[in-house]
Amino acid sequence: MSARQYLRCLAGILAREGLRFLHQRERFFGALVRPLVWLFIFAAGFRSVLGVSIIPPYETYILYEEYIVPGLAAMILLFSGMQSSLSMVYDRELGSMRLLMVSPFPRWYLLVCKLIAGAAVAAVQVYLFLVIAWYWGVQPPLIGYLLVLPALLLAALMLGALGLFLSSVIRQLENFAGVMNFVIFPMFFASSALYPLWRMRDSSSVLYEICRFNPFTWAVELIRFALYAQMNWPAFLGVTGALALFLTAAIYGYDPGRGQMRFKQGGG
Repeated sequence: MSARQYLRCLAGILAREGLRFLHQRERFFGALVRPLVWLFIFAAGFRSVLGVSIIPPYETYILYEEYIVPGLAAMILLFSGMQSSLSMVYDRELGSMRLLMVSPFPRWYLLVCKLIAGAAVAAVQVYLFLVIAWYWGVQPPLIGYLLVLPALLLAALMLGALGLFLSSVIRQLENFAGVMNFVIFPMFFASSALYPLWRMRDSSSVLYEICRFNPFTWAVELIRFALYAQMNWPAFLGVTGALALFLTAAIYGYDPGRGQMRFKQGGG
């Protein structure tokens, strides 16, 4: 297989995911409605309670809306990654996943292409959300919109790899939908998406440790620092390590000889 063929494979999967996203308008609006509801209603209510405060790493007074926008951007990546993995279960039941996996390309490469395509779609959704948030008054430095792109892609790959691993061990579509809720909400609420970690520490030391070692917290902090033109190296290393772990587990899970993803004749 030549490099050109590998690139054509990647381009084909990217195009397929892009067309699916364009044709599924409900998915597009659903991805924006969730964070916008939190921004317009939840944040407005908490502003009256919290007002403004000094929140690291900015070392300045910022509104609560400015603090949670990176967390809501990470929420979009989380839901998008899980929805992309849900489509893997759906494709597997219909048989199109079987056709993809028996192509001449290495299975790990196909999974990585799937992750890249899902991350690209998720990043587009986040930028649309950031544009709307700009008109709501959340206006980070303009350079932050460029610097946040690598953070968004890395976080999207990590969360997508987690969803991909879950899809490799869950065979029924109905079961996966339940597990999605079991994973998404604990990861989101037990993180720094809505509250600073030091507030968690003041409330409960146990909850603080859970939030601190939550991979979603690393994704949120990486995005939050990048959006304000700063670098959080511990968050970067945490997201990178989690990506390597989840991707390795997903590749193992989709290995027909060793993992859970065994395609049997006439089976799904």
